[in-house]
Amino acid sequence: MSDREAPLSGIEQVRHMVATDAQPPIGRTLGISLVEVEEGRAVFEGDPDARSLNPMDTIHGGYTATLLDSACGIATHSRLAAGQTYTTLELKIAYHRAMTPATGKVRAVGTVLSFGRRVAFAEAKLTDSKGRLIASATSTLLVISQ
Repeated sequence: MSDREAPLSGIEQVRHMVATDAQPPIGRTLGISLVEVEEGRAVFEGDPDARSLNPMDTIHGGYTATLLDSACGIATHSRLAAGQTYTTLELKIAYHRAMTPATGKVRAVGTVLSFGRRVAFAEAKLTDSKGRLIASATSTLLVISQ
């Protein structure tokens, strides 16, 4: 028997990230965290502050885009077989309301809509603590088998 461990599936990888609080550098930089994951679903939370303001004193759209892209991506990651990876091909975002530091904690929930051999489709919604929709996204992701 080999002393090499078998590669982990996508859901095993992201469950390990949640269990060990192994947030990627972008998450630490922006103060966003993966807080829940199940197969085909991922939840991120963030608490935007003044560091993410744009010149109009609202939270920069890139902060929102990062949360939504992360939610779509990790939801897709959770469906990968061992040895597969993915990359985002397209991300389309609709901004429904502005965010400010006063918005408080936000939550992005990503869900896989379909998962094929080569392409996955996902969606995500970003809401505030009162459940109001801030932004939504759809994403097309390329599934890569190695």
